[in-house]
Amino acid sequence: MDTSLTKNKDNSTMDRNIPIQEQRKRKLISIGKIVAFVAIIGGILIFIVDKMMADTDLSSIVVDSVDRGTIEVSIPTYGKVVPSFEESIIAPISTKILEVYAQNGDSLEEGTPLLRLDLQNAESEYAKMLDEREIRRQQLAQLKINNTTRASERKMQIEIAKMRLARLEAELHNEQYLDSLGSGTADRVRQAQISLETSRLELEQQELQSVNEKASMEAEVRMQELQLKIFKKGLEEKMRTLRDAEIRSPRKAILTYISNEIGATVGMGTKVAVVSDLSKFKIDCEISENRSERIVVGGRVNINVGRETLTGSISSVNPLSHNGAIEFCIAMDNPSHPKLRSGLKVDVNIITRIKEDILRIKNASFYTGEGEYNLYVFNGDDELELRKVELGECNFEKVEVKSGLKEGDRVVISDMSKFLGMNKIKVHNNKKNKK
Repeated sequence: MDTSLTKNKDNSTMDRNIPIQEQRKRKLISIGKIVAFVAIIGGILIFIVDKMMADTDLSSIVVDSVDRGTIEVSIPTYGKVVPSFEESIIAPISTKILEVYAQNGDSLEEGTPLLRLDLQNAESEYAKMLDEREIRRQQLAQLKINNTTRASERKMQIEIAKMRLARLEAELHNEQYLDSLGSGTADRVRQAQISLETSRLELEQQELQSVNEKASMEAEVRMQELQLKIFKKGLEEKMRTLRDAEIRSPRKAILTYISNEIGATVGMGTKVAVVSDLSKFKIDCEISENRSERIVVGGRVNINVGRETLTGSISSVNPLSHNGAIEFCIAMDNPSHPKLRSGLKVDVNIITRIKEDILRIKNASFYTGEGEYNLYVFNGDDELELRKVELGECNFEKVEVKSGLKEGDRVVISDMSKFLGMNKIKVHNNKKNKK
């Protein structure tokens, strides 16, 4: 009997409900244990990742900062300095030869006439352009006169509107006075008030229209002035073309080539004569024919002679390929430069275009052409992060940055192949630590 009583007492104790506060307390303790466990595991993982992160010394890498500036995009090749400076004389227009004044081998003074070209069409076009310039001038002058007239009319309308407003204000005052004496009516007062408010709105509209018309007229004048300025530049260019079409020797020299077939048609850009100055130098070059489409007469070039850079332009191009290469000649801007010596081999950079105000970094061995690169960029003072960067064209010194970097970013431009696959690298400055 005692045993059954004991069992019943135990069962009733087990079936008793646990208080809610006790349940919450136990639940919070469980959650706390889980959070503490996760934090410990996370800390351990961060510690392990930090210890496993690759590192390098600052002195073992080459770093360059992204700056903004100009890149003269160029194609590299080489050339040879030779005596007997030659300059090709190019026909500035498509025309035909009317007269020939000199022959091969003639000694020439500066300004000596060589050829007379048919300039009738070009001169007619120039005369038409002179007439059109005068028409444009007259149109601009007429526009300014019309604008002045419109502005005066609008000003007069505003003055009239102000006088009307003053009159209506006086009428309203009179109606209000009569109404106070009993001689007027409330309707006449309201009518005078409406007329006054209408006149005031009309005046505001007139003034706003005046401001808008003034801005519109000024913009129209500026546009026509700009069009006239552009047209004048075209006219000046046409005048220079006509002056260049008077084929004369540009300097004291020997005539080594001339197109002497009277009546022959020459196209714009065609070589019509070559003069040589034996006291000066030129550079003969060649380039692979798969890049020859960038070689055009008149193209600018930079020539590296030792540590000095000289400038010049392409004076002639041989259209025939020889052993897979195209030959061309460079006319130096300073053909008597003391650094030039006969037989000297020089590096030549043919400028294909000039890009201004662009982001750029130093040209180094990592660069192999336009496209995307994975470069390491400083993220703070002691960490590098791998970043996808798009690079564009280049010259001997600089590479264009299209995207992925901003001005001031510090980029590693040395070989980082040993860190392949690493997204982040710690950087140590041992010199700084030693200090």
